[in-house]
Amino acid sequence: MILVSSGVRVWLAVGHTDMRRGMNGLALQVQQALGRDPHAGDLYVFRGRRGDLIKIVWHDGIGMSLYAKRLEKGRFLWPSPTDGVVGISAAQLGYMLDGIDWRNPRHTFRPSCAG
Repeated sequence: MILVSSGVRVWLAVGHTDMRRGMNGLALQVQQALGRDPHAGDLYVFRGRRGDLIKIVWHDGIGMSLYAKRLEKGRFLWPSPTDGVVGISAAQLGYMLDGIDWRNPRHTFRPSCAG
């Protein structure tokens, strides 16, 4: 589980990314394609072509981290490729990691009372 404070900026790299890339390749993509500093403390999220895998690159001040998550069913919702990067909140990232529509979160499952 990634614990992200509410002050951290989260950026989605729109379009699809080659998921064979590792931490250094994705950090280079942040610099060259997105024109941002990967060591600034922001989270950068990349999605693969099939849409079921995302990778997150984050520099926390001590070192670079790479997180990956794959959905067993469904796909991660992603913005249309109009610009190079889209900013979202940390709460929206939490919805995305749970497989919920982060653009319009709604409760679709209501657990029944136990007992």
